[in-house]
Amino acid sequence: MKDAALSHGVEPKKILQNVIDKKVPAIMSYLSKGKWHVAKVILTGLDGSRLSIESTFSKNQQRPINIQIHQPVGISFKYGYGKFVFDTTVKGLEPSQQPQSDQERGGTIVLEAPDKMELVQRRSYFRIDVPASLKVKVLMWHRSGKGKIEDTTEQTRNCWQGRLIDISAGGSQVVMSQQSDTPTPDFKKGQFIGMRFTPMPYETPLVLSAQIRNILPTADGKNMSIGLQFVGLEASSEGRRILTRLASIVERYYQINQSGVKQTDTRPVSNAV
Repeated sequence: MKDAALSHGVEPKKILQNVIDKKVPAIMSYLSKGKWHVAKVILTGLDGSRLSIESTFSKNQQRPINIQIHQPVGISFKYGYGKFVFDTTVKGLEPSQQPQSDQERGGTIVLEAPDKMELVQRRSYFRIDVPASLKVKVLMWHRSGKGKIEDTTEQTRNCWQGRLIDISAGGSQVVMSQQSDTPTPDFKKGQFIGMRFTPMPYETPLVLSAQIRNILPTADGKNMSIGLQFVGLEASSEGRRILTRLASIVERYYQINQSGVKQTDTRPVSNAV
């Protein structure tokens, strides 16, 4: 599991055309009314500086996309040996050019074709247990609606503390206690939250946004396990720096676990996209 980090400057046009031809699904992350959203899309055309995409959703599974011209967005898709990510801007909104199917089309979104993309190696998206020698605390809070990745007193005043169990470049699992003397966190599946944790002692904390994918009781029934998917990291250079660091963290945890008696659980994270 070496070099688990971003590969920079990947030539995009040939890869994009292959993704279009093979109808590879993609994810678009964007801000709407100050909050992060993610939408399933397909890439439908590449013409010079124009990259066309369309959303795919059913009435019961996904909200229509609320997006504006000149708005920045992030795109990611799995292809080949990992996940390609890039940020771009919306150039136009047009009627759908694709035939209707059992899924509704949300119209064509025309993006500025990227000059470069970055590749996150597939192995960075395998779940790695936090080493037993580390007790990584996680603070989680409701997003303020500002849309920025920030760590402020205003945001973290009302927060809950948990413990990081495992992590990948796409998400993590956090266990939170359910003690009678502490209020139960009012988190819900599908909610977007802010989180902060320090992966290794004496490092700078990581602050990022995540979406709650599931909330389940632990095996002993005493605590609750929250599955998280990181969001918004494709949409800015700041987010991709965090993604680079996450990939490095996955590698470091893997190496620590390999050097000990306990073997690492490297099952893929099912909610990482």
